[in-house]
Amino acid sequence: MSDFEKTIRFIANVLWHIPFLGFLNALYAFLLGGLLTVLVFPAPIGLGLIQYAKFLLFPFSWKMVPIAETGVKRNPLWAAYSTIIMILYLPFGIIAFVMGLLQCIGLALTIVGLPGAYIIFKSLGTYFNPVAKVCVPVEADQAPPIDIKE
Repeated sequence: MSDFEKTIRFIANVLWHIPFLGFLNALYAFLLGGLLTVLVFPAPIGLGLIQYAKFLLFPFSWKMVPIAETGVKRNPLWAAYSTIIMILYLPFGIIAFVMGLLQCIGLALTIVGLPGAYIIFKSLGTYFNPVAKVCVPVEADQAPPIDIKE
């Protein structure tokens, strides 16, 4: 990645935080993820939301991907439990997806809201299903798999 591209990503991340208060979105996602993780039963959702909070801190430098794309081997019992939680979360995920889509459309209708709409659009998959999602650098396409412990 060139220095120019890094500079543009940095400026875009700063703009996400200043007018759009992106750090508040990250804080909200982190606190909700922490609460769900502490409650133990919805821990797979909570861990996904904590990764989403990390994404929201620098959304133009990170991306959310399914953990299977990172090449990390998961515990089969945890993967089965995560699948069950994902199925139980599905109705909430559909609602979150539709609300995020409406928010994205609303932001896209204004010129000023286009960067925010882009971030929400990148997040729709995580809104729908935060289970087993991880935050990786945009450059991760060239990088070796990231080892994440669950």
